[in-house]
Amino acid sequence: MKNIAIIGASGYTGAQITSLINAEANLSIQGLYVSENSLDKGKPLSELYPIYSHISLCLNPLTDDAKHTIVATVDAVVLATDHAVSLHLAAWFYQQGVTVFDLSGAYRFQDLAQYPKWYGFTHEYPEALAEAVYGLAEWNAAKIINSKLIAVPGCYPTASLMALKPITHLLTDTFPVINAVSGVTGAGRKAQLQTSFCEVSLTPYGVLGHRHQPEIVTQLGQEVIFTPHLGNFKRGILATITVKLKLDTSASDISQAFECYSASELVTVKQNQFPKVDDVVLTPNCHIGWKYDEATGYLVIASAIDNLMKGAASQALQCIKIHFDALQNT
Repeated sequence: MKNIAIIGASGYTGAQITSLINAEANLSIQGLYVSENSLDKGKPLSELYPIYSHISLCLNPLTDDAKHTIVATVDAVVLATDHAVSLHLAAWFYQQGVTVFDLSGAYRFQDLAQYPKWYGFTHEYPEALAEAVYGLAEWNAAKIINSKLIAVPGCYPTASLMALKPITHLLTDTFPVINAVSGVTGAGRKAQLQTSFCEVSLTPYGVLGHRHQPEIVTQLGQEVIFTPHLGNFKRGILATITVKLKLDTSASDISQAFECYSASELVTVKQNQFPKVDDVVLTPNCHIGWKYDEATGYLVIASAIDNLMKGAASQALQCIKIHFDALQNT
């Protein structure tokens, strides 16, 4: 049995991973935590989310005493906190010898220069950052096993990379074009006028300047054009990607490349059949569909995930299972 503390449990992602961990027979929740200044401290999680009425846990303030109690009693912490908050918490817990699964962007880049540009802060913990691994579960399992600081990928990069990484050897120098639409929960639980459901209409945002673009580029090893969109639905992501493939690439080459997912229970790939968001909402699955025009060399891929699940909480759970199941078997 592994004991896990969840920090930032009042948010959509924090509540989602609380529910997932609570359902696992080999995992136990040590406690749920929010900031000392949070208006939610002391409340039962079920008061915020009646759907979790079966979880009888309250949200505790993350005091200094609570942090030391966590270190003394857990095997891991999950950080569902803001990037600037995770920056410090992840390093502190890691330095105490606790395994950290960080759902923010604070440890996704190895290059220190990326953080001031994309996240607005200078990274203060290069030694911890050097040990962090990118938790794209289907692709980095070996590194996830051996690291005690796992940076769980962003939701848009997860949808995009799951579609593109199998075919990197088939790509030309032409930039893949990624158009992705996310549900409103991707903006978090905090009330904002622009993400009020009555105000949301399908629109692009962060054009040529979204922080997930360099995350995709870093992990893919190739420049892309990434345009996110906000959709008027609660949860889910659909990424539609257009790529130019190398001369003489055949449909069978593409099909063979996607065989890398043949053993995965969570990834479904279909030729000439495209997924929709409803296929994956409330699941940990990734559905990929593709169609190829051999005459022009253009391939269109669609990748669908739930932004709060495969794009955050369920991928974190995958990383937790990969890490601890492997350690138990050694």
